[in-house]
Amino acid sequence: MTASARTALVVVDLQNDFCASPLARARFRGDPAVLDAVVSSTAGAAAEARLRGVEVVFVRFTGDPDRQGASWRLRDRARGRPPKCLEGTWGAEFHGVLPAAGEAVFTKRACFDAFLAAGFEEHLRARGVEHLVFAGLFADVCVDSTARTAFQKGFHVTVLADCTTALHLPYEEVLAFMRVLYGARTPVSGDPSAWDVPAVEPRREEQEEEEGECAPEPVRSRG
Repeated sequence: MTASARTALVVVDLQNDFCASPLARARFRGDPAVLDAVVSSTAGAAAEARLRGVEVVFVRFTGDPDRQGASWRLRDRARGRPPKCLEGTWGAEFHGVLPAAGEAVFTKRACFDAFLAAGFEEHLRARGVEHLVFAGLFADVCVDSTARTAFQKGFHVTVLADCTTALHLPYEEVLAFMRVLYGARTPVSGDPSAWDVPAVEPRREEQEEEEGECAPEPVRSRG
């Protein structure tokens, strides 16, 4: 299987209520131009992935109250947060980057982690994917939640530094945390190596076994 076939670009939550609505602009405390740049860079990354034969997988969030757990509802009520990305509304629609024909879309229902979306992991396993490249929003929320689980499930993780940003924490610190905690690579989308499956060193016991197989026969004394 080629490296391209073993890699998937995961586009996370590029939806109007996170990117373009008045609610999105009010929640994001940084320069709104940063959100626009993330969308533009992610569109470019999706186009590059398709050219390379890398599958593009889309993840979307819906926050309908009837799908929220008790803790989620309590948090929103305590903070006065309105629900976001209600199913069937403009706010839940993709923004800036749309799935092409045949590209898979998975829905997270009031949760951060795409591995909690029905069929997400099964789809990746069935395709033989080993390496996930992440783009979308936000690096310290849904991108981190999904990437952290991906690492624990044995996937290699790359986060495209120009295709995401942070909502609550300093962005560079979030990227540094990802690199330290689960070994994420954080190149920009224009770096060709971003699409390569990281090389894995053979385990020590495998090396010893191979060395044993290749070792010359001992010379026996004739005396």
